[in-house]
Amino acid sequence: MTVTTRVAVATSAMGLDRDSDMPALLAALRARGVDAVAAAWDDEDFDWSGCAAVVIRSTWDYPLRRPEFLAWADAVQAVARLDNPAGVVRWNTDKVYLRDLTARGVPVVPTRFIAPGEAVVLPGDGQFVVKPSVSAGAYGTARYTEQQRDLAAGHVASLHGAGATVMVQPYLSRIDEGERALVFLGGAFSHAVRKDPVLTEPGVVDDDRVPHPNLRPHRPSAAELALARAALAAVPERQELLYARVDIAYADDGSPVVMELELVEPNLFMEHGADGPVRLADLVHERAAAAARAGA
Repeated sequence: MTVTTRVAVATSAMGLDRDSDMPALLAALRARGVDAVAAAWDDEDFDWSGCAAVVIRSTWDYPLRRPEFLAWADAVQAVARLDNPAGVVRWNTDKVYLRDLTARGVPVVPTRFIAPGEAVVLPGDGQFVVKPSVSAGAYGTARYTEQQRDLAAGHVASLHGAGATVMVQPYLSRIDEGERALVFLGGAFSHAVRKDPVLTEPGVVDDDRVPHPNLRPHRPSAAELALARAALAAVPERQELLYARVDIAYADDGSPVVMELELVEPNLFMEHGADGPVRLADLVHERAAAAARAGA
C-alpha cells in the first residue's frame, strides 16, 4: 500500500470531540503508510469516493437521523469498502434485531416492542426499562419502579409522539454486578471490560449521563464467550465484520443474556486491550489494501 491510499474514519461532531479511540487508530494507520483521516459522516464536502475504505467509528448522532445515515452508508458502500457493511448498519441500528437473535435461540433480555399506535402494556410488578429502539449511549432511556407506571406511560407517549418504536424490558436485579462488554476484532475475541450500571436513579431520563461508568478490565467466563459467539453467529454478513461489541448482563437465574449487540459505532475501549489500536489498524490496513488492489 502506498501513502496515496486513503482510509476515512467516519465520525461526527460529537465523535471528533470525544472519541478517545480515534487518535490512536489514526496514528497506527499512518504508521503503516495509510493516508488516514477523520471525517464527519454528514460532511457534504468530503469525497468518500476518494477512499479505498471507510471505517465507521463514532457516528454517535445517527439515532436522530437514521434514514439519512442509512442512505449515506449505502452511498459510501457503492464507491468504497465500508466497515461494517451497509447491510449490517441497517440491521443493527434498530434494536428490533433482538427479535432475530431470539429467533436464533440466543438468550437476550426479554423485550416487548411497542410501535406507535399499538396498545401500551407495561409490567405489573418489578422495575422495568423504557427506551426507543433506535438510540445510542442510553439516549431517551429510563428505568421505573412499579409505582411509577404512570410516569413510564408518559415516557412511552413522548417517544411515540416522536415516531419511535418503544422497548420495554425488565430491569435485571443483578445489573449492580456490572455490565460486561466483549470486544471482537476481525471475528476474534480481543478484550473485555466491565462497567457499573448506567440507570442509577428510577424515573429519570438523563441524556447527559456518563455512558460507561467505572470501566475496568474483565476476564470473560466460558459462558460469556459462548454467548457472545452465538450472538455474532446470528448476524447477517458476519464474515465481513471488522469489529463487534457484545454487551452482556446476568438474568435473575444466574444465566448470561445479551443486552445489546454493537456493530456500528461502539466505543471499543481500546485502552483496555493489549495493542488494540495496532491490531485494529492491521485489519483495516489489510482490508483497504485488498480494496485498493480490486479497484486498480
